[in-house]
Amino acid sequence: MKNRNFDVWLAIGLNILHYRKEQGMTQIQLAEKANISRTYMQKIETAASSCTLDTLIDIAEALNIPLKKLFEFRD
Repeated sequence: MKNRNFDVWLAIGLNILHYRKEQGMTQIQLAEKANISRTYMQKIETAASSCTLDTLIDIAEALNIPLKKLFEFRD
C-alpha cells in the first residue's frame, strides 16, 4: 500500500494479528465473524490495504475487544 499513513495501518494490522493469535483464531475464522473475505483480512493485517472505520469496528467486535485496543501502538 502506498499510503502516507502506512506505519499507522501496519500497527493496526499487527494489533489485529496479535489479538487474533491470542484468541487462537485463524484469519478465516476472524474474517467470517467480521463479514469480510479472508484475503481482505490478510491485506488489512499486512497493511497491503486500508479499510473503513466500520470494518475496524466489525473486526474489534469479532475479536470481542474495545475498538481502542486496535489503536494502542507499541514502541
